[in-house]
Amino acid sequence: MQWHDLGPIEELQKTAVTEARAGRTLLAVTWKDGAFGAVSGVCNHAGGPLGQGRLDGEFIQCPWHGYKFHRLTGEGEPGFEDDKVPRHDVKVEHGHLYVTAEPITPRRKKPHAPHPLARTPVRKEGPTRVVGISTTNMDPGNPRYSTSEALLEVALEHSRTTLACETRIIRLRDLKFRACEGYYSKNAHACTWPCSITEMDDADEMAEVYEALVHWSDVALVATPIRWGAASSLFFKMAERLNCVQNQITIKDRVLIRNKVAAFIVTGGQDNVQAVAGHLLLFFSELGFYFPQFPFVAHSRGWSAEDMEKNVEYVMRSEELRTGAMELAGRAVDAARQLVDRGRIVDRTARGGRKAHHIELRAR
Repeated sequence: MQWHDLGPIEELQKTAVTEARAGRTLLAVTWKDGAFGAVSGVCNHAGGPLGQGRLDGEFIQCPWHGYKFHRLTGEGEPGFEDDKVPRHDVKVEHGHLYVTAEPITPRRKKPHAPHPLARTPVRKEGPTRVVGISTTNMDPGNPRYSTSEALLEVALEHSRTTLACETRIIRLRDLKFRACEGYYSKNAHACTWPCSITEMDDADEMAEVYEALVHWSDVALVATPIRWGAASSLFFKMAERLNCVQNQITIKDRVLIRNKVAAFIVTGGQDNVQAVAGHLLLFFSELGFYFPQFPFVAHSRGWSAEDMEKNVEYVMRSEELRTGAMELAGRAVDAARQLVDRGRIVDRTARGGRKAHHIELRAR
């Protein structure tokens, strides 16, 4: 058995958890109640660095997603004992801590069914499918007329009846989903697909958006009001949670959105239509969506139009805007059908100037 010298015990006793290496093997070394422990420094869940975590009682908590493993045995927390990281033997000699390079127990991942969202996106046969996403917010107890949502409903009705599409609408205000918790800021690989929040929280309803955009729809029609010159706060809450879709391109060259079309409806009492539409186009292009010619319709009465009731009345009466919403749906559906009819299967899309970022975690 080969032993590696990790250094003076006085240094390793300064912190409860220390990241160390035995050759090329990453370790999480702990000191508690007068005893050292050493387990693999690579978390079973997504390869997170256990040695950079913290102790919760006798368990090391991974700093990426909070998974826990016993500091001495490597076993998962109660209820997850079958999920284990390798354990390494330790000894103290001449004031130094020594650890075995080879583990004395194997890594064991508790078998579990993959999350339903993790399946490979494959378009099912059938009619063109259009999802409308309304990002406007309101008090459900005192509902109001939403100009952006009203035009979205016109576009969806036209898609369902005249264009013979399957349609569904997602109103973000009706979903209970957590805001992005910044896993990407810890490490690109900490931002997983499906999103770690959705994996760990069965009550997180962002799964409905993921299912619609990645697996179900051919067309996404996104409607937003203008709020202080920008898209709605609910749009940004959704967009941040969609980082896990785009991040698959960054870390794996895996494009989840293929042969899908997005188009937009932007309305508001304040101006800044082009900036809002431009942001929407940039964001959805980074997810992998195509766009029809003239990919948005919009309405604004300008910065000085503070009489919002008149703005609502204008939209309610405007046949021009209703026609524009229907024609937008028509262009988007036509573009999607051309993509589907083309039927080209692509495993990888070259991205000039952008490379996937790969890291290698050695888990022995």
